[in-house]
Amino acid sequence: MIRSIPTPTLSQFSIGPFTVHLYALCIIAGIAVAIWLGNKRFASHDGSLQGVVSEVAVVAVPSGIIGGRLYHVLTSPDKYFGESGNLLSIFKIWQGGLGIWGAISLGALGAFFSYRRLAKSMNLPNFGVFLDAIAPGILFAQAIGRFGNWFNAELFGRPLDTWWGLSIPYKYRPRGYGLVETFHPTFLYEALWCSLLAIVLIRFASKCSAGATFAAYVGSYSLGRFFIESLRIDEAHQIAGMRINQWVSLVLVALGAAIFVRLQARDTA
Repeated sequence: MIRSIPTPTLSQFSIGPFTVHLYALCIIAGIAVAIWLGNKRFASHDGSLQGVVSEVAVVAVPSGIIGGRLYHVLTSPDKYFGESGNLLSIFKIWQGGLGIWGAISLGALGAFFSYRRLAKSMNLPNFGVFLDAIAPGILFAQAIGRFGNWFNAELFGRPLDTWWGLSIPYKYRPRGYGLVETFHPTFLYEALWCSLLAIVLIRFASKCSAGATFAAYVGSYSLGRFFIESLRIDEAHQIAGMRINQWVSLVLVALGAAIFVRLQARDTA
């Protein structure tokens, strides 16, 4: 009988002189799935669009990684700029720390400019159609990426004494939780939430206006993230008793819902 979810004992391995971090492999696997599914969905509009997502990804992916890291660093500055902080740790992405909204924001910006460049030589649909095509893949990528947190034994939630509790080794437990053995597996909650949303978006995308599927992604993911974030006990800056990521989630729920309603109403007017 399963008593708890174990934390992996392996977070990295070596191949000759190279160290391979499983967190990084999860991120890479997620990106690969997002590009594959995005290409498939975008090309379903027109066979001539095959490969466009891959081309855009050449710019969008590095932009997203940089944006995700910047968001994490700016919202968790003490780890890097505090008294005991280490500036060099900013570059140690394999240790974890990619903020999804920084990744999406800068990644989308990079995608926009790359897409616009391609549009000069190709007959491409509205950029909203492109965003809709990649939204489910991004969700699956987030789900896969969350397993990187599992391998790193990080970003778990409050104590949880039940069979699906995540068993955390003593050395990874936060201060004040040394005697607690199992915690909320927030990585799993988010992986399941993202996967469910991806399936729902794929199912109902045909009923949405251009750009509305992506807006639904932003709003619905943020709604789940708000509640999952409330379970986490890792250090984070707070405003009025709530973590910064919770405030950001609330803003994005409202923004995503407003854009979705407006786009849908515009097409039915």
